[in-house]
Amino acid sequence: MIETTIAGSLPKPSWLAEPEKLWAPWRLKGEELVRGQEDAVLLWLKEQEDAGIDVVTNGEQMRTHFVHGFLAPLAGIDWDKKTSIRIRGNRYEAEVPTVTGPLRRMGSVHGDEVRFTRAHTARKLKFTLPGPMTICDTIANEHYERRADMAMAFADLLNQEARELVDCGVDVIQFDEPAFNIYLDDVKEWGMAALQRASEGLTCKTAVHICYGYGIDANIQWKKSLGSEWRQYEEIFPLLDRSAIEQVSLECASSRVPMSLLALLKDKELMVGAIDVASHRIESPEEVAATLEAALQFAGPERVLGCTNCGMAPLPRPVARGKIRALAAGAQLVRQRIAT
Repeated sequence: MIETTIAGSLPKPSWLAEPEKLWAPWRLKGEELVRGQEDAVLLWLKEQEDAGIDVVTNGEQMRTHFVHGFLAPLAGIDWDKKTSIRIRGNRYEAEVPTVTGPLRRMGSVHGDEVRFTRAHTARKLKFTLPGPMTICDTIANEHYERRADMAMAFADLLNQEARELVDCGVDVIQFDEPAFNIYLDDVKEWGMAALQRASEGLTCKTAVHICYGYGIDANIQWKKSLGSEWRQYEEIFPLLDRSAIEQVSLECASSRVPMSLLALLKDKELMVGAIDVASHRIESPEEVAATLEAALQFAGPERVLGCTNCGMAPLPRPVARGKIRALAAGAQLVRQRIAT
């Protein structure tokens, strides 16, 4: 009970890519890049295991970005045709590739990295994939008539990929859907249906991660505009509770999300964000324990996991290391208190 995991991403070592920067280009090429990515995976597996994290990830060390890493080898996307779009509810502008034809998967996208990661840890392994709605918010479209149509096309490809990754030894497939906190009407109209199509038939545990974004300035400023309570979860949790998704990852640490909203997820396992990724301050184990114990007012310990609010890719490596250690230590405090 009270297992621990992280949302997904971890900082890339400075020899692999520019640190503390999203979409940072690789500093290595060819076989040297592959070896460097593998070294980075081993580094973070060791850090997670030493800290005591129960369900590990490879830190997304083999992708430049949590969305574009999946998109890179797909047919139907023109990477030379960059389009400037406002994403995440117009929070910031990004140069993104453009969908110009029917989307097709040419083969396994992440199979090699999953097999490598699985071979180097005996712990439960989680692998993250971008959710279809968030993909649609991170790419330009010049082919599909409706965004919903493009989302369903991506959902089919994600499902194909996820089924293969389960065969490679993944224990948890997590779809990252920060867009669910922004486009609430679209979630109800087609976003939830696309997520369910992406997860259909998977024999591993399934999860969705819904946060308020990486700890970058654009997201921090957006949060300041949301008022004294953040209630976006209130609209989407009932839909999620009726879905087949088994775990929900949410943002709780240093947030204005009313913890009482957890009661809307009566039948799900809760990955409770007990680590603030928008701050360089490392939480104490007691602070982590306090967040997890607040969640226990609304769910039994068999349904609560300790997690980070979001990915930690933009953080300095020593800060991320300290935070995952605090997460594991805080969860251990809670387990000890429950046992006594």
